[in-house]
Amino acid sequence: MSNVTCEIVDGIAEVRLDRPDKLNALTLPILQDLASTAHALRKDKDLRAVIISGEGDAFCAGLDFASVMKRPTGIAQAFVPNPLRGTNLFQESCWAWRRVPVPVIAAVHGHCLGGGLQIALAADFRIATPDSRWSVLEGKWGLIPDMSGIRSISELVGIDQAKLLTMTAEVFDGSRAHELGLVTTLDNDPLAGAHRLAAELATKSPDAIAAAKRLFNDTWTSSPRRTFARERVEQAFLLAARNTKAAREAAFRKSAPEYGPRVR
Repeated sequence: MSNVTCEIVDGIAEVRLDRPDKLNALTLPILQDLASTAHALRKDKDLRAVIISGEGDAFCAGLDFASVMKRPTGIAQAFVPNPLRGTNLFQESCWAWRRVPVPVIAAVHGHCLGGGLQIALAADFRIATPDSRWSVLEGKWGLIPDMSGIRSISELVGIDQAKLLTMTAEVFDGSRAHELGLVTTLDNDPLAGAHRLAAELATKSPDAIAAAKRLFNDTWTSSPRRTFARERVEQAFLLAARNTKAAREAAFRKSAPEYGPRVR
């Protein structure tokens, strides 16, 4: 039985970590299911948004060391990077969500620790309860975040705060995470908030949304010259896209646009 479920309703995929008795702590099969789910959703041209949440009392309490350490061969295999993607299983379980060409929203409550925090940071947006518990917890165990977290944390809070959070393994609440920039929006019901945001984003052209996500993710550390070149390429495609025409005509009519499937 998989501990990751995925249900798509009206173009919104709800992905849930489903191991509530263990606070959704991560095992190797869960990491594989997360990566596989992201790979499958990436191919769905009718998809409009993804919401990642956790069942029970937590979003994710991090890696289940007791479970993972029972499989030293599995750890070794999971540590080897895929030569085409440049990520190993630990990293791909998070970074694969960056490659999904629709907005990914993490709805966070309870614990969001270690690997769980890195999954949340792989989303485009994070909606969390004020009392949720956050930590780059790897430092407590003499480790570093190695599931793409080094890149994600430093993008959001700057290199000095990223170093501080990583080196101290400080535990802080959702309100503090919001002040730091790790959380996009605070909400006492983050899942409902995530659905509201997904519904709002679904009113925009799926091609424009995908282009914006590609541009920000692919050029965040690029030179201005390279960024401007990518802007021109993406915009030239959008100017001729069917969904752009639908958005324009709906704006003139002051009506809701009717979009077709995402082109890429």
